[in-house]
Parts: sequence; C-alpha cells; structure tokens
Amino acid sequence: MQFRKFKIGLIDRYIMGKFIKTYVLASLLLVVVVIVFDASEKIDDFMELNAPLSEIFFTYYLNFIPFFINQFSSLIVFLSVIFFTSKLAYNTEIVAVLSSGVSFRRFVYPYFISATLITMLSLALNLYIIPHANSVRIEFEASYLKKGKRGNYDSHIYRQVDDSTFVYIKGYNSLNSSCQFLVIETIQNNIITASITAGSASFDKDTKHWKAEKYIERRNVNGSEVLEKLQKLDTMINLSDTELGKVENHIQTLNINDLNKFIEEQKRKGSNLTDLFLVDMHNRYAYPLSAMILTLIGVSLSSRKVRGGIGLQLVIGVGLCFSYILFMRFATEFAKGGVLPPFIAVWLPNIMYTVIALYLYRTAPK
Repeated sequence: MQFRKFKIGLIDRYIMGKFIKTYVLASLLLVVVVIVFDASEKIDDFMELNAPLSEIFFTYYLNFIPFFINQFSSLIVFLSVIFFTSKLAYNTEIVAVLSSGVSFRRFVYPYFISATLITMLSLALNLYIIPHANSVRIEFEASYLKKGKRGNYDSHIYRQVDDSTFVYIKGYNSLNSSCQFLVIETIQNNIITASITAGSASFDKDTKHWKAEKYIERRNVNGSEVLEKLQKLDTMINLSDTELGKVENHIQTLNINDLNKFIEEQKRKGSNLTDLFLVDMHNRYAYPLSAMILTLIGVSLSSRKVRGGIGLQLVIGVGLCFSYILFMRFATEFAKGGVLPPFIAVWLPNIMYTVIALYLYRTAPK
C-alpha cells in the first residue's frame, strides 16, 4: 500500500488561515463581551474591597480568560467552521475546488490540521495551564470578592480517611488552621467502635498532626461504651488541610499529574467521591477532542451551496452543537450521581457524535 506525501498547498493555507482567523476573532470578541459583563457585575465588590486595578486585570482577568475560552472553545470552533465554510460554498469556491480534481476527503485536510492545533492547545490548557490559573483566580476571589470571602470551606466538612475511619470538622478557619469541633469515628460493620471528640482543635502543618487541649474518647468494648476525658490530643490521620476545601475548587487547581495522584490517594482511602474526581480527569481529555468532531460536522453540513444563504446550515449546525454539549453535561451528571461509570459517561457523547459526524461526512456533496 502506498501513501501520498501530504503537502500544504495554496488552498490549504487559505482554508487554514480563514479557520484560525475566524476562531481567534470570535474568541476575542467573546472575551471582550464577557469581561465587560463580568466587570459590571463585580465592580461594587472591587471598589468596596479596594482591589488594585493592576491585580484586577493582570491577576484576575488574565487567569480568567484561558478558563473561559476553553469552556467555549468547541462551540467557537464549530461556529467558525460553519460561518466561513458556508461563505465559501455560497461563493461557489468549494465547487471550483472539487471541480479541479481535488477530492472532498483531501479538501477537509486543512480543517483537521487547524482543529488538531486547537485541540492540542485546549489539552495543554486543560491539563496544565488552567489549573494554575484557577489557583490564582480563586485566591483573588477570596481576597476581593464577597462570594470568595464566604470561603473555600464549608461550615460542616465530612471526609473519609480510610475504609473504616471518618472525620467531621465544623467551622474550619484556614488562617490559623483551627476548627471549632473535630470528630474522628471508626466504623466497622455499620457500628461505631471508637470515636474521638474535641473542640477547638488545630492542624499542625509541620508534623501533619491534629491537636487539641482536651478531648473525649469513646470505645465500644464487648457491647458497652467506655468514655474517657483526656488531655492533649495529638493524633495523625491521613487528612491534611489541603483536602478540607470545597472539593470542586480543590480539583480545579490540580494539574493532571497532581490530579492522578490525588485520585489514587482517595481510592486508597475508600472515598465515596472518587467518581467525581474521575469525571473531571476524563473530561480534561474528552472535551478538547470535541473540537475535532464538531469540525467534521460543521464542514459536512456547510459545504453544500443552498438558496437563501447560510441561515439553514447555521440553524441545523447550532442545534446539533448544543445538543452535543447538553448531552455531555447530562452524561457528566449521571456519572457524578453514580448512574453510569465515569469513563462511559464522559466518552459516550464523543462516540455517538463521532458516528453522526461520519454519517454527515459520507452524505456530504462530493
């Protein structure tokens, strides 16, 4: 079997230039609109909490932009493809290209080169850049937004440390690593066999121990409860202060390497939130690939010249695109609720819409 060597020609550069230019311009326009609306909503907080103008632009919005663009990257890609390909078809440029002996398969090559570049950029953002940006953004929100000042910590925190050990923490304060109430329970066969209860406990960042001046220890001995009031609690449990924040915020700040380590640690602990972390991990890979699928759908739908302009292709295309995104969101929620395994729930929309994209490609005008 012989393979032709692929060379980027004049038409390829023309299509790739149109693709990338439209994508960049649409992204910039969307970013400007979002920043204007976001700033108008938060201007009162910025002024009341004396947020420096330099930090608003270079700390908050500079780290907010990559997150937002990546959230809508696939939609922007799709609309870009539909828009400029429909114009090519309406101006009979695609007919001229295909009439010159170029196959439709060869015609879509530059689309996939452009989509691949955008997908690789989206992957890099998802896996490494956005987690760091989220960390800076969340820290800014905690300092200069009332919503952020309400804290990254719930009033009541429940965590599973291992198969039989559970921890309840009330009123955790990250400034001095202390809490108002700490309970550590050991549960076996649905029975609490031992527990430690302490008020005004604190976490020692150096020793990784939880400490309290006074505590109460309860033990179940042969069906009878034994209670002791003791002094100087100094216990080490596999729970650090970094795991106490809101789970969604915490995993948003982990790059893919740290996220994988965190998932393995939670599996060892027997955490019931492992599916939530696995969904986030699979999403970081699956979502960028949707740009490739939507590119094929877009070029297949919009390459036909129709009377009345590009309106019909836009309506059909946007309907497919939004149904795809909604399906991804619903599938993710099913995985978080334990209805579907995380891998299947996250990747099923990509598989189904790949089949739709291939069908549209086969029925596209050649």
